[in-house]
Amino acid sequence: MPSRPNLLFGMGNPLLDISAVVDKDFLDKYSLKPNDQILAEDKHKALFEELVKKFKVEYHAGGATQNSIKIAQWMIQEPHNVGTFFGCIGKDKFGDILKEKAQEAHIDAHYYEQDEEPTGTCAACITGDNRSLVANLAAANSYMKDKHLDLEENWKLVEKAKVYYIAGFFLTVSLESILKVAKHASENNKLFCLNLSAPFICQFFKDSLMQVMPYVDVLFGNETEAAAFAKEQDFETKDIKEIAKKAQALPKVNKKRQRIVVLTQGKDETAIRLSDKIEAFPVLKIDPKEIVDTIGAGDAFVGGFLSELVRDKPIDQCVKAAHYAANVIIRQAGCTFPEKPDFN
Repeated sequence: MPSRPNLLFGMGNPLLDISAVVDKDFLDKYSLKPNDQILAEDKHKALFEELVKKFKVEYHAGGATQNSIKIAQWMIQEPHNVGTFFGCIGKDKFGDILKEKAQEAHIDAHYYEQDEEPTGTCAACITGDNRSLVANLAAANSYMKDKHLDLEENWKLVEKAKVYYIAGFFLTVSLESILKVAKHASENNKLFCLNLSAPFICQFFKDSLMQVMPYVDVLFGNETEAAAFAKEQDFETKDIKEIAKKAQALPKVNKKRQRIVVLTQGKDETAIRLSDKIEAFPVLKIDPKEIVDTIGAGDAFVGGFLSELVRDKPIDQCVKAAHYAANVIIRQAGCTFPEKPDFN
């Protein structure tokens, strides 16, 4: 099926990424792990200012779901606006940058704009080829189902889509919005995709996650998220293939589609549980010297995957596109990409 506008729908936390190469002392000062994603607490408030003052920073439009939608659009190229994105921003400079960047990326972003909270930011602290992400959700946390998703003109865009993707991070913001979209997908036999996103989501937002799980057709995660998920779900295994199998077997509402579980492991092979077998797909080789940073690698993987999924391509083709997109992104600063993909 050829692509058309608004075929792919994403909803999440639009954040402006503020990235910089930092030193270990900086990580220690704010007790950050080299490869992790957390939500900013009070003790991190000064981090954002210090980052901008002390290091050479770059600004990129970010937020996990928005990144994936952007990458999917980049892989598809034409037509524009295949991806729709909903999220909440502030009426401020950072919000303006996000709107501008969404336009440049040719995605159909419809933000809920409010002036009580500033646009959310994400500090990306880079050490070597690791990245520690600290998100200050601010406005992103203020997304309102009744003020945005429920509006007729917005819900029409939801209905136009046939593939839906939401990163687990949004579970901390608006569970009711996710459930409304997930139920729509399920009732209409469309594809609903979710990402585990971070170990803290699997741990502290477990109840919300498990309310959405019955609607999930495609579940994404990486090895650390998979381990946290398995532990919280009492799977009693650390084997990635077993975790994929058990995650697939969790209850599911739409019986017309069997759940697909996609677990990445950095430079190691990607494990996919498909119908009743597990398949392993090696990632593309890369010289470590060519890695600029790994910001957005997971988002890019998903974006590549979705770009083929919306065009009804077989799963192995989806994974090929996913690996290609991730391989491109880690050669660039932040979640940025060259003008055109070189993928077929």
